[in-house]
Order: sequence, then C-alpha cells, then structure tokens
Amino acid sequence: MDKLSDAALGRSHRAAVGKEKLKAAIEGTREILGIPADYKIGIVPASDTGAVEMALWSMLGARGVEMLAWESFGSGWVTDVVKQLKIDATVKTADYGQIVDFATVDFNNDVVFTWNGTTSGVRVANGDAIPADREGLTICDATSAAFAMDLPWDKLDVTTFSWQKVMGGEAAHGMIILSPRAVERLESYTPAWPLPKIFRMTKGGKLIDGIFKGETINTPSMLAVEDYLIALDWAREIGGLDALIKRSTTNAKVLWDFCDRHDWIANLAEDDATRSNTSVCLKFTDDRIKDGAAFAKAVAKKLENYNAAYDIGAYRDAPAGLRVWCGATIEAADVEMLTLWLKWAFEACLEEQA
Repeated sequence: MDKLSDAALGRSHRAAVGKEKLKAAIEGTREILGIPADYKIGIVPASDTGAVEMALWSMLGARGVEMLAWESFGSGWVTDVVKQLKIDATVKTADYGQIVDFATVDFNNDVVFTWNGTTSGVRVANGDAIPADREGLTICDATSAAFAMDLPWDKLDVTTFSWQKVMGGEAAHGMIILSPRAVERLESYTPAWPLPKIFRMTKGGKLIDGIFKGETINTPSMLAVEDYLIALDWAREIGGLDALIKRSTTNAKVLWDFCDRHDWIANLAEDDATRSNTSVCLKFTDDRIKDGAAFAKAVAKKLENYNAAYDIGAYRDAPAGLRVWCGATIEAADVEMLTLWLKWAFEACLEEQA
C-alpha cells in the first residue's frame, strides 16, 4: 500500500495530478524502451486492439497496403483492412510456426504486421529487411514484444502495445507510438471513411498534441496507471530494457532446452531465429497420441486441476498444443518447476488415453 500513497485515486485524469501521472507513464515508456525524442507516445482506449485499429483507420488508404500475417491477430488485422475498410491490399501469409519472407515485401507500400505472433510463438528476428529509405509506413503490433525484445525504432513508424503483456499490468489501456513520418501522414491525409471519436488523432489537419502529453481521449483508470508506473519503476530497479529482455529470454530458454531433451514435444516455431521469448508455443510430437487437440486440452486441464499452471492451452485458432507465457515478470525457477509437471501430465494423459 505504501506504493499507492501518492496515487491519483479518486481524482480526475484531467486534474493536474492526473495529467502528471499520465505524462510520467508516457515519459517512463520512452525512457525504458529507448524511444527517440521526436517520436510521439500516446495512451489510448481499448488496449493494443484499440491502438492498432486507431492506426489502421486513420492512416491507411493513402497508398498501397501490404498485410503480413502468420498467426491469429495478424489475420484479424487482415480482416479489418480488407473486409471492413475494403482496401485492396496485398496479403502475405505464412503457416503457424513459420513467418512471412520480409525480403518479398514492398516497403514503398504501407506494411502492417505483428512483431511477435502471440498465438504462434513466432517473431520477427530483426528489422534488417526494412529499408531506411522506405516510402510507405510500417505499422507494427508489438503488444507481446515491447519490453522483452529489441525493437528497431528507426524501422517502425507506428508501434502499438498494451500494459498487460510483458509488464504484467491491467488491461484496457493501449499505447501508440508515432514516428515523425507517421505524424506527417496524419496531418496530410484524410481517410475517405468517417472516424469514430476514439480514433481521431488530428483536428483541423493538425495532430492533437495533448493526446501525447497525457490528455487522454477518454477516461483512463488511474489505478491501472499507477500500477504501470510501479512496473516501470521495477524495470528501472532491475536494470532497464536489457534486464527485461534477459529475464524473458532466460525463461523461454528453460522451455527451449526442455524441448531439446525430449522427443515428444517441440517448439511450434520452426526456425530458432524467429522463436518467441515471451509467448512460447509448444506442440506434442509423439506418434502414440490419438487425438492431438483432445490430448493437448487434457494436459492443460490436468495442470490446472493440480494448480501447476493456468490458461496454457493453445489459442483457439492455433494448432493444438500449449502456450506458456515467459515474459519478464515470470521467474525462471517457476518455469523449471512447470517442466517437471509438464512431463508428469504428458505421461499421465498418455496412459489415460490407452
């Protein structure tokens, strides 16, 4: 409770104390993530989903669009752009476990992609394929990557994430980060479709600068803001972004090594260079398994029944298997313990299906 002694609970987010807290959240994000000083950072409604939709509805349509998808959420953005906005976009996809070949992408178009495929455990290895002299914007959903992966800000024009992933905060609040090129697009282009209030970042052809100083579009939870500020303080205390990345990678490596030691389980990501260090997705590979989907659900259920792990079943659209969160708030010792339970649950479920 001592950490909440100066929280702005019960106060308006438009009061001086509320604005100060929101601005601290923005500048703390800039500090920890190493975001350039000339990039704009805003707190927006509806978690990462709201932040991505805000970018898609506000910026697309000015030039050609390429949509890249290799998992559920990327596929969702394809649906929104092609079926809702009705943009004749070039769509490039890859199966779960694989990733789109960025060398085939025309970055003179606007390009929309997820940095880390939360539901596939496959991430972009680096930003090398994104040219510095691109004409289009790169719009990147980085919700399970921010604070756990090294994001190349000079290659990203619009980046979004939410507090509840790597920093373990409360949901419902999204972050949108705009490069100067993205700001220029907002101030020079008006979409053909109407924009809901929560998507509007300009007024009279100029950026609403207050959004990027803590004057949020709608009412945020000041308790959630305080929780995020505490998480940022924790990140500073342990060593900043490098420490957060190291913690996530250490956690994930426990599972990677476990897969290497056992021939009945494997990482869904086929290329080690693109395997996620946050949302580690696993598949069962034992030929004795009769029904892969039923077996994976049985293992997840057994682990939950014994309070060993919760909510680790694969995402509903993903291949049958498990998905283990290894973000920076997780302890490697707990992941090690999970592997013992996982081996036990696998053997027990295998016996039960016989």
